[in-house]
Amino acid sequence: MDIILKYFPELSSDKIEKFKQLEALYIYWNQKINVVSRKNINELYINHVLHSLAIAKIINFKNKTNILDVGTGGGFPGIPLAILFSDCNFTLVDSIAKKIHVVDSIVDSLKLDNISTNISRVESLYTKHDFIVSRAVTNMSKFLNLTKGRISKGGHNSLSNGIIYLKGGNLSEELKNIKNQTYNISDYFEEDFFETKKIVYVAI
Repeated sequence: MDIILKYFPELSSDKIEKFKQLEALYIYWNQKINVVSRKNINELYINHVLHSLAIAKIINFKNKTNILDVGTGGGFPGIPLAILFSDCNFTLVDSIAKKIHVVDSIVDSLKLDNISTNISRVESLYTKHDFIVSRAVTNMSKFLNLTKGRISKGGHNSLSNGIIYLKGGNLSEELKNIKNQTYNISDYFEEDFFETKKIVYVAI
């Protein structure tokens, strides 16, 4: 938990308490359903929570922003972002029912009333959102096709409405024909885990 306060020292006591509760909740659920890799459950705060919060280093979502988390799995990046941006609305989507069951339970335990969930593939949704966030569901060109038409026009944030994608490795080939802005997470967080991790933003 200290690692979160290292980079987000201005958190309210309520948000700190919610972040603290994540560890016990994920350890409990991970013993039943493998929602986080068991080999790095002990690195939950760096590999999952802080990684999710890297998005907050490139955009401070304004109140009432609508955000869709595609392929949320165990709730990343959606749950940490929903704790941080408590006045924004989050929809967490995954096609695997048991993962959404875990997310629902964690959301209920934390009393996060700004999250709704959906057991679905994104191409089956017909709602529009200001931003889509995701952690490396597939390559970007395929992801753009899957999410086409799901982002509303305009926007009121510092970045225009679009996709914010967390991914690692060399992305030059994958992104060569896609207009984007890429941010190195290592510019914001000094831990070794983030050395090759990136945030890719595509305006829609």
